[in-house]
Amino acid sequence: MSTNELVIRLAEDARDLAAVFVIRGAVFVAEQEVPIEEEWDDRDPAADQFLALLDGVPVGTVRLVDQAAVDGGAGGVSGLLGRLAVLPKGRGSGTGAALVRAVEERARERGFSSVELHAQTHALGFYERLGYTAHGEEFLDAGIPHLHMVRRLD
Repeated sequence: MSTNELVIRLAEDARDLAAVFVIRGAVFVAEQEVPIEEEWDDRDPAADQFLALLDGVPVGTVRLVDQAAVDGGAGGVSGLLGRLAVLPKGRGSGTGAALVRAVEERARERGFSSVELHAQTHALGFYERLGYTAHGEEFLDAGIPHLHMVRRLD
């Protein structure tokens, strides 16, 4: 019988990282038809990779990257949340919101004053409910409309 226990933690080993990439592959590559060569990138090795487990089963993931590393700087004040993916069996359970909050907590620990993200436009409401604000012009990433969003951390 399911207890719906949700645990969010940093990926700890090769098995966890494999689960992260399986989830991302299922959601982005298989479900959303993102080309696999656009899904995996050179930011992955340095990113904080999170894994969501529902009743001990991996169902979601997200990563946190130092925005300065993305922009070519030496270290920054902003973290970049990305690759948020939740398998269908984890949707509607609060997994997505819990993953975002875990990234924010880690960003605070790392001294970041804000978290930025590139939201698929269909997910704007989800991020707005979590305190993110959209800015700038819509753009395409992997053929999917996105907007930049940011949330200042307290």
